[in-house]
Amino acid sequence: MEEPVKVAVDENQEYVINMGPQHPSTHGVLRLVLALKGEIVKNVEPHIGYVHRGMEKMCESITYPQIIHLTDRMDYLSAHINNEAVCLAVEKALEAEIPDRIKVIRTIMSELTRIQSHQLFWATFGMDLGGLTCFFYGLRDREKILDIFEETCGGRMIVSYNCPGGLMYDIHPNFQKRVKEFIKYFRKILPEYDQLLTGNIIFQERTRGIGRLSLEDAISYGVTGPTGRASGFSCDVRKHEPYSAYDRVKFNEVLFSEGDTFHRYLARMEEMRVSMDIVEQLIDNIPEGPFAVKLKPVIRLPEGEYYQRVETARGELGVFIISDGNKNPYRIKFRSPCFSNLWVLNLISRDFKIADLVAIGGSLDLVIPDIDR
Repeated sequence: MEEPVKVAVDENQEYVINMGPQHPSTHGVLRLVLALKGEIVKNVEPHIGYVHRGMEKMCESITYPQIIHLTDRMDYLSAHINNEAVCLAVEKALEAEIPDRIKVIRTIMSELTRIQSHQLFWATFGMDLGGLTCFFYGLRDREKILDIFEETCGGRMIVSYNCPGGLMYDIHPNFQKRVKEFIKYFRKILPEYDQLLTGNIIFQERTRGIGRLSLEDAISYGVTGPTGRASGFSCDVRKHEPYSAYDRVKFNEVLFSEGDTFHRYLARMEEMRVSMDIVEQLIDNIPEGPFAVKLKPVIRLPEGEYYQRVETARGELGVFIISDGNKNPYRIKFRSPCFSNLWVLNLISRDFKIADLVAIGGSLDLVIPDIDR
């Protein structure tokens, strides 16, 4: 019997492999080219553009009301907030006076949007690390918010509720009752999330001290949202540049200094509690008044440059419009949070194992169409 051929393996050899592009394992159609030395990650090179649609170029040939509902398809888990950003930019350019009722309803909807986004983050992050039960629990509770959206807006994830000058419809008669019921329910349920995952020793071993992002690097790379705040970067647009009804509520910006995978996770857990606090302050204090103000049938912004930023579930979204006075913008640019947040992946993943890269990537909570646009 012939002896098996022995193949010499060079332990110092780096191997290059692809991780992705497939959904959902890479949280969207994202391709990471990994340079590995054994199981150790030596370099991560993101390749993007697989769902690029030329959204900013498309905006040059459509009207402002149409642009609003195109932004649903960027960070689709922050669809309502994306729509609001464009509305606020258009209303700022037109110097339109928006009634308080609209501002309060928009803010409540934005915070419900943030909660359901973080619920899905918790569900998929737990599943990424082997906790399949998280996925069932997270989606079970998220459905309650989507049901509220469906009753008032007609849509669940892509709600298309904002329009220039206000809202597409008034809130459903059951809206306040169902929102209060959800808050009461979720306050009791959220501790279960901590029992199931946050306090799990295996989960903590896989996330604490893994993928540290320093405050200086967060600022240098423009990392915003819970990912930046987990590193101590105070960047919450709701606090620094209040819009809609955020100037009439009291809430704390969630900040940590550790900057590791665990605290990026923890920041989103705490933000769900903060969002519930904001909703509770507003839900019984929705002012009377119209749900929309009448604007001209064809909206033309005055010539000039306009910028509006908002706080989505993943960080700062900026809308920059250059108008030449026509019904469509001369140029529009979206500053999306996920695009900036992605590029720290190589920095914080080097010299960790491939399994750690899964945890680190999941903790960034990327939505790939928000990067590609």
